[in-house]
Amino acid sequence: MRWAAALLAAVALVAASPGMAAAAPPPEPLGAPAPLTRQAPSTATTTVVDPNALTNPPSVSIPPPGHRMTAQQATRLAMALPKMARAKREHPGSYPTAYEKGQAQWQVSLFTAGKRIEIGQVTIDDATRTVLEAWTGYQVAWTMARGYPGAFGRRVNALYVWIPLCVLFVLPFLPGPRRWRPSWLLLDVLVLLSFSVSLAFFNHARIGLSTPLVYPPLLYLLARMLVIARRGERPEPLRLLVPASWLAVALVFLIGFRVGLNVTNSNVVDVGYSGVIGANRLVHGTPLYGNWPKDDHYGDTYGPVTYYAYVPFERLFGWSGRWDDLPAAHAAAIAFDLLTLLGLFLLGRRVRGPTLGIVLAYAWASFPFTLFVSNSNSNDALVSMLLVGVLLVASSPAARGATAALAGLTKFAPLALAPLLARTPSDVTDPVRRANTGPGAFARYALAFVATALVVMAPVLLGGELHTFWDHTIVFQRDRQSPFSIWGLWSGLGGLQTAVQVGAALFALSLLFVPRRRTRVQVAALGAAVLIALQLGVTYWFYLYVAWFFPFAIVALLGRWGAQPAREEPVAQPLLQNVAPASADRSVLAH
Repeated sequence: MRWAAALLAAVALVAASPGMAAAAPPPEPLGAPAPLTRQAPSTATTTVVDPNALTNPPSVSIPPPGHRMTAQQATRLAMALPKMARAKREHPGSYPTAYEKGQAQWQVSLFTAGKRIEIGQVTIDDATRTVLEAWTGYQVAWTMARGYPGAFGRRVNALYVWIPLCVLFVLPFLPGPRRWRPSWLLLDVLVLLSFSVSLAFFNHARIGLSTPLVYPPLLYLLARMLVIARRGERPEPLRLLVPASWLAVALVFLIGFRVGLNVTNSNVVDVGYSGVIGANRLVHGTPLYGNWPKDDHYGDTYGPVTYYAYVPFERLFGWSGRWDDLPAAHAAAIAFDLLTLLGLFLLGRRVRGPTLGIVLAYAWASFPFTLFVSNSNSNDALVSMLLVGVLLVASSPAARGATAALAGLTKFAPLALAPLLARTPSDVTDPVRRANTGPGAFARYALAFVATALVVMAPVLLGGELHTFWDHTIVFQRDRQSPFSIWGLWSGLGGLQTAVQVGAALFALSLLFVPRRRTRVQVAALGAAVLIALQLGVTYWFYLYVAWFFPFAIVALLGRWGAQPAREEPVAQPLLQNVAPASADRSVLAH
């Protein structure tokens, strides 16, 4: 019990840091990051509307109208900073350029010679001559790596929101007074919460610490999912510290809190904005891929299903054409969140009964990272919703194939689950007729998968956008660089990354053949393992992706308890064999 309390306290203390507690909106929109080869800022001298707009000063030695400092003074102040001086030494030939930033600030950018890549950036307050921000390296291009308060999820990062959610999430699984010994399940839920430590450092712009801290919980969860898939289910009931009825009451309040917080204090990140733009383009017959708005230039990097899912909300709430409050994105995020919760409840009822349904729904509602997704109004809960849907329709090969294709054509990672999902789980098969097993069932699964994929891709195929689609999605994702994985943060790991990626691919493919018999809980464990293995090898990783594997992982962790003893499958026999001779034992006839 002491180690559990210590780990929970560590999560709480780190999460309680100012970076987690801050809830103010970021000073500028944090959409898709600027490319690493970012060009010089705009030098237009038109009337400034954007408070962060950059303009060239009319003179480097005379203060511009309304300013006290000159461009030369701003440049000297910026280049006197140790980090800027170091960046200049490390890049011979680099040079600084000063810009007016809005009406009251300066921005000094340090560019490399030749390609003119921005490698340093300093923001200075003109009135007080103080440095407000100074960035070098990847934090120049990646504004989301700067730790701006509330950039993702706004109020969800506040101490008084995050910590209570952590407590509520772990509370049902604490050992009671009569069984004080901690369990593997308690450790599992604490490890799920331990992503909070990495997020706290991320919110402090400590990327050098936040990035490597992601990998221990990912590796632990991968190992646990494999163990659960190997050992299968257990007959012991799921033991909870509080009755399920209490969790049901808490669930009602948590749902209201999540919806209310989204409506009153949340922001729409670039991926939510992309969904609204894509839906608008679909409705108006505009090509889905290519020529996107400048403020979301890389928004066409997702599968078509992502944009289809936003169409009802874009039609209902509209779009102003700007990155404003985007009520359509808010409505979509709330819908994806609640439908995932409902799906987990229904799935739990089917697997073990209403108690498991309540516990699964409660786990989703109390897990802080699912609220992080909802309050960022991203599209990641759409992936969760569709993956839960796959398990709900697991007994039907055709429905399973169609839903798997829809999930795969959202953000592509779920495509790796196609081999795993090809087999019908053994706990929903018909042991007598075997209508949903065997080659016929596999054929229906494959045909439904392919047919659904073709229908979804029809606008791309018929519009001649296949090449653009490939370049803007698969190629872009493959070549994407970021400091949010060890592969992008540290150099010299290319060979190891390739090995991890190949291992993940081989593991996913092997699940087409082994294990031959698998229950829905084992499918969930293996599915979570596949998604985690993929995330271990990607160059771009973010905390929103925890929601991809969380539904499968929590189903595996909680659904494995309370399994009924396996029953022998009835064997069909010829009718004549049921007619016993007159001398046969009457007990046999009675049987």
